[in-house]
Amino acid sequence: MGEFQHGLFGCFDNFGLCLITYFVPCYTFGKTAEAVGESCCLCGLAYFVPILDIVSLMSVRGKVRESRGIDGSCCGDLLTVLFCHPCALVQEAQEVSGPGGVSMARS
Repeated sequence: MGEFQHGLFGCFDNFGLCLITYFVPCYTFGKTAEAVGESCCLCGLAYFVPILDIVSLMSVRGKVRESRGIDGSCCGDLLTVLFCHPCALVQEAQEVSGPGGVSMARS
């Protein structure tokens, strides 16, 4: 088991992605979900529905961890999504846009 390539507070490692996430977080979330096999549009829309957004964010974070062999738990995902939401979105997007992933913004 490994760790994320970028830390939770490594938002500015990719400034373009950080800006996109700040202004259009549903886009970042949808593209990250798409990279792990979920529907970009459905996840982007789920981002706007209370409670469903938290469940979706946790699910996608879990799938990112699972696909990359990263340690973690459902409880850890919940706490990260609740208390460090924007940073979690950027961290997940950076993980899937790494080697073998799709880039959302120029590095």
